[in-house]
Amino acid sequence: MTHKLLVATHNRGKVAELADMLQHLAIDWLTLDDAGVTLDVAETGATFRENAILKATAYAQLTGLLTLADDSGLEVDALQGAPGVYTARYGGTGLTPVQRYEYLLANLAGVPWTERTARFRCVVALAQPAGLRGTAEGTCEGLIALTPAGNHGFGYDPVFYVAEKGVTMAELPAEVKHQISHRGRAVAALLPRLRQVLAE
Repeated sequence: MTHKLLVATHNRGKVAELADMLQHLAIDWLTLDDAGVTLDVAETGATFRENAILKATAYAQLTGLLTLADDSGLEVDALQGAPGVYTARYGGTGLTPVQRYEYLLANLAGVPWTERTARFRCVVALAQPAGLRGTAEGTCEGLIALTPAGNHGFGYDPVFYVAEKGVTMAELPAEVKHQISHRGRAVAALLPRLRQVLAE
């Protein structure tokens, strides 16, 4: 039996990543566009967890579908944890992903390599129309590169240097990225709960 699972995003790259990670499950993946949802749930939470729960529960109630939502972002220590929950809007509205990471690099100009520590953090939330069914978190530690490299992934991947691999996130093949990425780790941590809900 194939289950419908709404992923609370318009970002097809994110859905493709999730589908790749969970390809062993019998799931029919839907984006908000696939479900005909035009409402944007305001991300008013102060944390990634609050925003993930807000999105998962709101879209599950709206569509009647089992819904997976995530909120994730980049925390840069030299910027006191910024951009954090504002990662997708960092630098202002209307910027391209390249302009956003260029803005980040400009803000870190002159910061020495050893002080460019950062992490990607992701919280995923699973909800049904009746309410929240679970959350999980994953992080990936790294440094902000001096210059971008690689053309895989999306967002800040070209400037996020993964020390254990010696390359940026955007230089990693998908199967390696999924094992170590913040989203990959969060989804792996949520998997037992997702299996349980699908089995009900």
